[in-house]
Amino acid sequence: MAETVKINGHQGDEVEAYLARPLTPGPSGGVVVIHHMPGYDQSTKEMVRKFAAHGYAAICPNLYWREAPGAAPDDAAATARAAGGVPDERLIGDVAGAAAYLRGLTSSNGKVGVIGHCSGGRQAFLSACELDLDAAVDCYGAFVVNTPPEGSPLKVRPVLPLAEKLSCPVLGLFGADDQFPAPDEVATLEAELTKLGKEFEFHSYEGAGHAFFAVDRPSYRPAAAVEGWQRIFEFYGRTLAA
Repeated sequence: MAETVKINGHQGDEVEAYLARPLTPGPSGGVVVIHHMPGYDQSTKEMVRKFAAHGYAAICPNLYWREAPGAAPDDAAATARAAGGVPDERLIGDVAGAAAYLRGLTSSNGKVGVIGHCSGGRQAFLSACELDLDAAVDCYGAFVVNTPPEGSPLKVRPVLPLAEKLSCPVLGLFGADDQFPAPDEVATLEAELTKLGKEFEFHSYEGAGHAFFAVDRPSYRPAAAVEGWQRIFEFYGRTLAA
């Protein structure tokens, strides 16, 4: 079952979110899906339903709800970009509210993971450093290690200094041809997590660049995306099981 709901996000703000869940009684884990920079769009909602079809309750908060309630995804994303992106503090509050909503479902086993792509990958890693979560999937998260380049609309800081606070295992999926993050950034993050003794697994795909999961873009790489989804469900199968 899929529906639009309201959750209490950062500072108690009421925020729209898209929820999908299996109709079985549970107990089952939950997944907070953080949408990419293009916004709270059709492809992200399809992803939410995909997790429900695999037995997880999943929810995606509309991170642009305050700037543009009810607006088309492209328009809302443009408004958010003009403001420099979603503030990190607010993002953390909204993900915390989404996780609390999932844990409050009668079908919940109490475990919640997070996943994001592109800017959402960075935000998934950030959430795992600032919140008590059970698993995090970073799909080519940009600017975890480096700052955005000159002229970028995003006004965000690297997350690497927070890595010591990482609360859960991390799965990282990256394109070897990506520039944001480039392979050397992925290597830096891997070295830091190794030094800190954190639990993680990273996979990089040759011939894949940024957004290789996006089925509606020229960047789509079917082999990498299919294997990536397999790894995601294997990872959540271990980390979010009752």
